[in-house]
Amino acid sequence: MTKHLKSTVESDPGSAGGEKHTPMMVQYLRIKAEYPTTLVFYRMGDFYELFFDDAEKASRLMGITLTQRGSSNGSPIKMAGIPFHSVDQYLVKLIKLGESVAICEQIGDPATSKGPVERKVVRVITPGTLTDSDLLPEKSERPLLAVNVASGKQRKTVTVGLAWLSMASGALKLMEFSAEPALLEARLKQELERISPAETLIGDAEEVAYSHILAGKPTTVPDWHFDQPSGEKALLDQLSVATLNGFGAEGMSAAIGAGGALLRYAQSTQGKGLQHVRALTVESENEFIGLDASTRRNLELTETIRAQDASALAPTLFSLLDHCRTAMGSRLLRHWLHHARRDQKVARARHAAINALMRTDACSGLSATLAAVPDIERITTRIALLSARPRDLAGLRGGLQQLGSLRNYVAMCSRDADAPLLLDLHDALATPTECLDLLERSIMLEPAAMVRDGGVIARGFDPDLDELRGLSENAGQFLIDLETRERARTGIANLRVEYNKVHGFYIEVTHGQTDKVPDDYRRRQTLKNAERYITPELKAFEDKALSAQERALSREKFLYEQLLQDLSPHIVTLQAIAHALAQLDTLVALADHAARNNWCAPQLVTEPTIVIEQGRHPVVENQIERFIANDCAFTSERKLLLITGPNMGGKSTFMRQVALITLLAYVGSFVPATSATIGPIDRIFTRIGAADDLAGGRSTFMVEMTESASILNNATENSLVLMDEVGRGTSTFDGLALAWAIAKHLIDATRSFTLFATHYFELTQLPEVHPTASNVHLSAVEHKDSIVFLHAVQAGPASQSYGLQVAQLAGVPTPVIRAARKHLAALETQSVQTTPQFDLFSTPPRADDDDAHTTPSASADPVAQAVADALADIDPDALTPRQALDALYRLKQLGDGA
Repeated sequence: MTKHLKSTVESDPGSAGGEKHTPMMVQYLRIKAEYPTTLVFYRMGDFYELFFDDAEKASRLMGITLTQRGSSNGSPIKMAGIPFHSVDQYLVKLIKLGESVAICEQIGDPATSKGPVERKVVRVITPGTLTDSDLLPEKSERPLLAVNVASGKQRKTVTVGLAWLSMASGALKLMEFSAEPALLEARLKQELERISPAETLIGDAEEVAYSHILAGKPTTVPDWHFDQPSGEKALLDQLSVATLNGFGAEGMSAAIGAGGALLRYAQSTQGKGLQHVRALTVESENEFIGLDASTRRNLELTETIRAQDASALAPTLFSLLDHCRTAMGSRLLRHWLHHARRDQKVARARHAAINALMRTDACSGLSATLAAVPDIERITTRIALLSARPRDLAGLRGGLQQLGSLRNYVAMCSRDADAPLLLDLHDALATPTECLDLLERSIMLEPAAMVRDGGVIARGFDPDLDELRGLSENAGQFLIDLETRERARTGIANLRVEYNKVHGFYIEVTHGQTDKVPDDYRRRQTLKNAERYITPELKAFEDKALSAQERALSREKFLYEQLLQDLSPHIVTLQAIAHALAQLDTLVALADHAARNNWCAPQLVTEPTIVIEQGRHPVVENQIERFIANDCAFTSERKLLLITGPNMGGKSTFMRQVALITLLAYVGSFVPATSATIGPIDRIFTRIGAADDLAGGRSTFMVEMTESASILNNATENSLVLMDEVGRGTSTFDGLALAWAIAKHLIDATRSFTLFATHYFELTQLPEVHPTASNVHLSAVEHKDSIVFLHAVQAGPASQSYGLQVAQLAGVPTPVIRAARKHLAALETQSVQTTPQFDLFSTPPRADDDDAHTTPSASADPVAQAVADALADIDPDALTPRQALDALYRLKQLGDGA
């Protein structure tokens, strides 16, 4: 295909390979040459057609029929097509597969065109530039991201500029950070996970170096698109300002360059300016609580660990809290969960608002009223891009009509409460009377889905349109009157005057009455049982009526386009209203959940502390009948909790609930606890679970160590660190040594708040030499050969891991459990015989000590050997009560003989 296009463009545009093309195919090839990597939907009448490789690819991806049309270079031209009215369902499939589509429409008039009708690409649909409601997920954003990598001034660091745009909302953001080359990938991956772009732009020169860490296949653009002066001019023009300093973007050359590339690409896909992009937000590195990719995954904020989409059986924190009644609120809630601000004032304002909402009965009224509000944010964007449909405007009108009621409810909540955030929302929800009046006068109560169908503009809005509609709508009465007169004139009692879209107006007479037809009747159509005629009078009315109908549709289309233009001055106001509605909806949802689940308002303080009383896991507590609440206390004198206990005992649940309660407090939500007092937090890290990365060439242990390294290199004394079972991917002594060293570093150097779960009981000696560490354990009770998990956190280390009991619960065959018990008894006996190892946390013996190499052999203690042999011969599961008693006496005799 590429070779074919090249020959077409470089030589005679009417030929390729010596073979003439039709004028239409020449036009197609010229347009396709401008979009070589994009599927071109080429409009032909009521279909979008694809040709050559595009047709073959579309046939495979969309499951449509592949045909052929003519030939090129002696080979048939492959062709596939879809009806224009059902294009959205096919676009959804392609966008989900990461494809981009260029929509090529007929813009010329077929009646006046000489040769093929003029066509042009009016819009390019890509994964990161979606605005259509049918193509977008309702509850999440699909941003377009541009990444600009530049060397730092000292060339010891690399500076990365990021610019991203949510086309559906108009939110444009910049960020810039620097990192050492060795740490750059991890830092960039963290931001990519947070932003979660649908499409990423990167320069040609950087594609090879960074494409492996970008989500999906990146879109490459020329490096000069990232030029800083051009980027600054593009941003200034877009925002209609003289300087970017007012946005806090001074000196951010890499990010500004990324912003310029982003705007150039976004504008090219829409074929027009971006009227709805009116503001710029500059994010700083330290604005949000840091969450790396593994932490977001392990805490299951918006996606489960095992599945991308949360289900009823595997809910996420987002799905649990999402009681929002608008899509705008759901998207904002998702954003808050991934962007908890470190600034405690933001969270405190939300806590006060939620508290005020819970103190009145207004929540139910707010929730019911919000349910009648459409997605004003995305409708506003479509108005700005002139792609809004009639029912979008009808929905916007209905939503604006609810603002008065919403303000009254908000006033009820904020009247006697110290909730400045609610007061701000009350002011932001003022009804835009001019905009609402225009919508109420212009759009029918229930408009047609598409402007081309008519029935969109309200009666009384435009006198010319009303007159044209009157001509068309009066046809019914004219036909009745004509039919009455013609029956009387001809004497044909069953004569009928009718209309259909194919043949227009006609007079129908059955075959038995045709001899009575007057001379001025002209035959129009012959049927099996009747003849259809037209008269000069009926023909004149037909021309007038059909002309009026066409002119009415044309007038309505003109008025609708003018209406979208007239709404443009209200875009900024509508965006502010949409943001206020989203905040109110999110706060109402959080208040509703807090009230229903007995959550409390957390206290955010400036002292370094995390003290949670009777804390619960927000998701798990809703999944089981009885959840055991637990306390957690960190202070400046108690920074590491060493957690031991059985598998399935609740260690991971306890650790995650502490992290989630801390995060929720900074999100601005109430928390599942009796009380919670939390100090400054800058990052949350988790090292939980075992998983390999085979595609990246990393084993389970390598993944574990990589995540551990990230924690040790980046955690601070204000970080919350969760580490579960560090060191289990290697040999016992290697793993123990690593776990001890990592724990010691977190205590001595990092000094972060740390929950450190382990099965290495040797580590329980840590608190003896490090006063800021404490032992806690998850309790369990052994009954016969089974185990009962109590899920209660208690002080001190656990007595054992109960590994065999858990294996038995998992269904491991009884012979395997029996063999494991025998082997465990032997191992424990052998450990008694050997010289006790030196204390893991004390100074090891020197090589020149007298006793350093004195290790008695097993044969030096024949009694111990005899006891070990006797134990190895015992199978408790196979003994009768009498045999068990005899075995006990035999062991007692061996012990007495020591």
